[in-house]
Amino acid sequence: MYYAFTNGGESKAELEVEDKELEVLQSIADLTVKAAEQAVFKCEVSDEKVTGKWFKDGVEVQPSDRIKISHIGRTHKLTIDDVKPSDAGDYTFVPDGYALSLSAKLNFLDPPKIHLDTSATGNKNTITVVAGNKLRLDVEITGEPAPTVCWMKGDQVVAEAEGRVRVESRKTLSSFVIEGAEKDDEGHYTITVTNPAGEDKAELFIRIVGYLMERKKIGSSRWTKLNFDVFESTTYEAKKMIEGVLYEMRVFAVNGIGISQPSANSKPFMPIAPTSEPTRLTVDDVTDTTCALKWRPPEKIGAGGIDGYIIEYCKEGSDEWVQANEEPVGKNQYRVKGLPVGEKLLFRVVAVNIAGRSPPAILSQAVTIREIMEHPKIRLPRHLRTKLIQVVGEKVNMVIPFQGKPRPVVTWFKDGVPLEDKTVGTRTSEVDTILFIRSSERTHSGKYTLSVQIENMSDSADIHIQIVEKPTPPIAVHVTDVWGFNAALEWKPPKDDGNCEIIGYTIQKADMKTKEWFTVYEHNRRPSCTVSDLVMGNEYSFRVFSENICGLSNEPGISKNTAVITKTGLAYNPPPFKERGKNHCPKFTAPLVNRSVIAGYTTAISCAVRGYPKPKIIWMKNNMIIGEDPKFLMQNNQGVLTLNIRKASLFDGGRYSCRAINDLGQDEVECKLEVRGPTLANTSVKYTLSSEGRTLVHR
Repeated sequence: MYYAFTNGGESKAELEVEDKELEVLQSIADLTVKAAEQAVFKCEVSDEKVTGKWFKDGVEVQPSDRIKISHIGRTHKLTIDDVKPSDAGDYTFVPDGYALSLSAKLNFLDPPKIHLDTSATGNKNTITVVAGNKLRLDVEITGEPAPTVCWMKGDQVVAEAEGRVRVESRKTLSSFVIEGAEKDDEGHYTITVTNPAGEDKAELFIRIVGYLMERKKIGSSRWTKLNFDVFESTTYEAKKMIEGVLYEMRVFAVNGIGISQPSANSKPFMPIAPTSEPTRLTVDDVTDTTCALKWRPPEKIGAGGIDGYIIEYCKEGSDEWVQANEEPVGKNQYRVKGLPVGEKLLFRVVAVNIAGRSPPAILSQAVTIREIMEHPKIRLPRHLRTKLIQVVGEKVNMVIPFQGKPRPVVTWFKDGVPLEDKTVGTRTSEVDTILFIRSSERTHSGKYTLSVQIENMSDSADIHIQIVEKPTPPIAVHVTDVWGFNAALEWKPPKDDGNCEIIGYTIQKADMKTKEWFTVYEHNRRPSCTVSDLVMGNEYSFRVFSENICGLSNEPGISKNTAVITKTGLAYNPPPFKERGKNHCPKFTAPLVNRSVIAGYTTAISCAVRGYPKPKIIWMKNNMIIGEDPKFLMQNNQGVLTLNIRKASLFDGGRYSCRAINDLGQDEVECKLEVRGPTLANTSVKYTLSSEGRTLVHR
């Protein structure tokens, strides 16, 4: 805004200046040039005074000996001499002071070129490959734009990207690969590369050479040729060798010049042949979907042994055999499953080892796959044909096999009523049934009946189970008569016999003075007895244990009255013995002596001790204190200590010790007691449960 001021007034005016728009009279154009040629970018604008800058890929272009920038009038030029691949890119001219840019692309053309050097192979353009080896020929390719590559063998194009013979392509590298070269791979090969700038081609010849093999027996110096013609592969099957004999081999490589030195000898090896065919192939069982086969091993097995058997089948009239087992089976039997119902099938069995398959053993006739009716039959085990006796709390587990086709219906009964006891479990498979009781009770005793049925055919078996336990003690034990040195006892059988027969009673006596119990009779069959050899002047109490096959009752029946053996005539009552002397700790004056006795006889071990105050005596067996066991009688007669063992058994053998203790100290002695087995004349007859706790055994 412009202003003018005078004495008489003022005026103003506004000046607008418009930018002159730059026009592009000639824009730059894309160029395509070859190596070493000149590239010229040229543009023309409307204002010859306008300057500008040139950019390549966003970076300002700087002039050099090879790159020149000119501005003549309205024309702007960028000249590049001796064009190189690095000159290719996007070029832009930007006028100074204007929001305007002109762009074009420089494309570089480089004729394709194959860089293949085969001079190291001997003959130029000839490559020699040992049969069986791998050939990988990497050929460097140059050219811009990237050329296309074509490999040919003769007139055939090799274009596979995978396989034994293939072409692997990368941007600047083409690789021709032959895996495991064969004789047929030998021949003339051509590689051709092309792009818009031209074409290049190279030819080469691939020669395949082979091997000669020799073998000899271990220990021999004579080598035998295996082939007279060159063998092309690296895998060779040697034949006409003796099974079980050790051999070694060596290999010579052969090419156009001659034969190489032999390879190192192979490790010793032993030829192994397949076995002969399996023998005696038979059908053992057929159902609606399965067939069980049995056979015998081959007659000739050889050094390779047998790794297993393959079972195959096919439809009658067909030759398409189907393998039934994925892995070889080691047993001489197999059940083929999943067979079509009603089909007639042939079966065969092949033995396999490291050398391969044997000739097959084939069934002579086809087998029709259908269920064969078989009468149901229970195979009752021998120990269940008599009464099964178990102790309360023990397990009952009966496995009873059966047969029949189709699978029979299995039913259990107890005492004629279907089994519904929840504490009794059953499980049934295709070939057997199991009845089990985890903890047996006397209520489980009874007759159990197993029934197997197929339609209107059936079979059954009875199993008698008796659950037993120890009896209760006899009742009403009393002394009925006393005379001389004898006492007569009577009692009544126990209220509960433990669910089995009472096989006897054990009677014990005790002097009322010592209260120590001694066994008088064992296995007494009658509910009465006479006890003899009682001591005059003593009063006796008696107790009776009842016994069944489980053992003695836990508690005895004790006599309500006693037997007093009265004295006759004058009796001398000596004064009681009174120990005198000064205090001292216990000391054994006579030790225990090792003894060896025969089972069934009463024995005693003795020692002597001194000490004051009178020491307390403790008898031990195997370091365990002997309590009030009626089998043992412990006596102390003025320091002479005696341990009586009634009717010693094998279990009474061991290490016995006697310990004397008072306030001043203690002392201990020990000995070893060996109990030998009784002679035949001393063997007793007992009825006990067997180790399995199932049957009654007579010993």
